[in-house]
Amino acid sequence: MREVSPGDVIFSFAGTVIAAIGIATSNAQESPKPAEFGTTGTYWEKVGWRVNVSFVELRSRVRPSDHMSVLAPLLQKVYAPLRPDGIGMQGVYLTYLPDAFAAALVNLLGAEARTLVMGFRATEPAPVQPSVIQIQWEEYLIAQVQSNSKITETEKETVVMARRGQGLFKQRVMQLERACRITGVTKEAHLRASHCKPWRDSSNEERLDGENGLLLTPTMDHLFDQGFIGFEGNGDLIISPVAHLESLTRMGLSPSEKRNVGTFSSGQRSYLEYHRDEVLLRSKFFPHK
Repeated sequence: MREVSPGDVIFSFAGTVIAAIGIATSNAQESPKPAEFGTTGTYWEKVGWRVNVSFVELRSRVRPSDHMSVLAPLLQKVYAPLRPDGIGMQGVYLTYLPDAFAAALVNLLGAEARTLVMGFRATEPAPVQPSVIQIQWEEYLIAQVQSNSKITETEKETVVMARRGQGLFKQRVMQLERACRITGVTKEAHLRASHCKPWRDSSNEERLDGENGLLLTPTMDHLFDQGFIGFEGNGDLIISPVAHLESLTRMGLSPSEKRNVGTFSSGQRSYLEYHRDEVLLRSKFFPHK
């Protein structure tokens, strides 16, 4: 889910047939399980990943198992969606398809599918707000904090302010940090205390832990929070392969320039490892931990 980028073409495989083709209109965002799912996926976590997709149902549908002489040689060896006999792999919910396999599917589906895919590729995806779902989920978590009778009103306010990178959390981060790690800006009014392990994923203690933070300007905070950039434990800046390179350049980040932002404390390195594993958007070609 987290490897999907806006504009990616997605094939819907259900009931043994390819029933629809869609285009992703967002990156993955944390989201509570939709209420309309009811008892479907009762084993799923309450919080998962959501990608917005615009689907078009196909009039002409294809059963892959009828065409495995063509498709089987094109299946990837790892995380393939189908067995060699064409039966779906129940343990694979969403996976990357090699270009050759996707092209073969489109050819089997015919002119309708080719027209759809060509249209998807020729049209710039509509602008989306990928953080909307995330904000809705964080508002739900804030309500939980505010209704918690086990913590004081002062503690509630402190935890909620930490979500915005302000208050006690920012004070604690500033005991470790003096400037934006990327731009070098030092004026406090222009800096946010960014959580390495996101506020929404942290315990109240972690939400206020200064080592769970970095000082960043608002633009860099956005890129870090959304997983478009990250940091190695040695301070090397990581740029996600799904980031929009032209936008990064306009923001002052040269994708071709290697940058080291300095050393981190042991606690920061631990939280940054979580960020790399769970927040940083990786290449769809290589799964991460």
